[in-house]
Amino acid sequence: MTNTEQTTQNMTSGNSMKQIILFFLPLLWGNLFQQLYSLVDSIIVGKGISDQALAAVGATGTLNFLILGFVVGMTRGFGITFAQSFGKNDMAMLNAYIRAAKKLSITFGIAFTVVCVSLLNKMLMFLNTPEDIFDDSYRYFAVILLGIVVTVMNNLEITILQSMGDSRTPLTAMICSSLVNIILDIIFIMAFGTGVVGAAVATVVSQFVSYLLCLKKLRTIDFMSLGKDTSEIADEKNILVELMKIGLPVALMNSVTAAGAMVLQYFVNLMGSAYVAAYSACMKFASLFEQFGMSVGLSMMTFVGQNKGAGKYDRIRTGVRQGLMLSTLVNVPISLLMIFVPGSLARMLLTDNMIIGYCTDFMPIMGISFFALGWLFVYRYSVQGLGNTFIPMLSGGLEVIMRLIFGFLVGKNGFKGIAISEVSAWIGAFLMLMVTYYCLIGKRTNGPWERG
Repeated sequence: MTNTEQTTQNMTSGNSMKQIILFFLPLLWGNLFQQLYSLVDSIIVGKGISDQALAAVGATGTLNFLILGFVVGMTRGFGITFAQSFGKNDMAMLNAYIRAAKKLSITFGIAFTVVCVSLLNKMLMFLNTPEDIFDDSYRYFAVILLGIVVTVMNNLEITILQSMGDSRTPLTAMICSSLVNIILDIIFIMAFGTGVVGAAVATVVSQFVSYLLCLKKLRTIDFMSLGKDTSEIADEKNILVELMKIGLPVALMNSVTAAGAMVLQYFVNLMGSAYVAAYSACMKFASLFEQFGMSVGLSMMTFVGQNKGAGKYDRIRTGVRQGLMLSTLVNVPISLLMIFVPGSLARMLLTDNMIIGYCTDFMPIMGISFFALGWLFVYRYSVQGLGNTFIPMLSGGLEVIMRLIFGFLVGKNGFKGIAISEVSAWIGAFLMLMVTYYCLIGKRTNGPWERG
């Protein structure tokens, strides 16, 4: 058995639950390690510099989601075409998609770097970033923006591997990059005293390490040995257009969802830097914990995408039911932690008892509804795997609307009202995507289904 055959996984036959779990576990650990260096940043910045420095980094969180979420979401959208080609056993088309995707990713990465760096000062002012943390927020995020091309190319290489059922190589890459990030954090911040700039540089360098490891693996794969050539390759212009049609809605969905988060960040910033620090800490844990449900969802995108390419819709139905079950199981203990020990979690990042108290008001509200976020991921990525990226984009718009409506309705409840706005967005998007999935899958029987 070749190295390629050992790491790629065709998910169109065999025990679906076993395949989903085997794909999910490395993906989960990889995503957790990816979050680890973000959490380590927070711990070292908060403990090694100050709570104010942590607030400065946290204040850029929604901008990070808005900007990097767009370019990273676009590469994830490209992965839908990769998975469907792999499931269809059409390696010539897979090759063509990958070549075109690399060109688009580099182009968008460079364009976003130039535009966003030039507008960063205005964006932070628009968010009402508190004056006492403004300069640190600017310095930190400017470095992150300068590394956009590295981030987008790293995510593209990961997406290519995952679309072929390989979640182990990205796991190895993320573990290595996380270790690099931890070491560089300690060196830059604790030893050299470089402040938030050092934390940002460590993050970008660790992304580059992950990229190199994934690229090394991809260069060992003979794509044409994995399957037959079943298509006549269209010209590159048509391929680029097709990638944009499926990738841009995913990118926009991420950015629109981030816009909703920016609405909440705006209200939190008005409350002052203490609430910004509390919100940042809460969302750090939410981002960490949501990796369990998101990993299930991403597993479903590969599973559904491959089986859609193979025309196996009964298998898709079975797999999605199993994905919902798995999502529920992994989110129960997370909900219990957020509900019953929020203070202990907050003390891992913060030292101020008043700020920790704000966290104990916020986290339990999220914990009660965390299962809905997990189900949202399953339905969102399943719908995307079916080739429909437009409705998931609209669901991101619904999240913005829900945050705005509930933000105004419960605004009098202060910080707790922010938490209620957050979970209302999850529930609204989950319901929309659930209905969409069942409308799409309907009573379709096995056989070809072309994207319309």
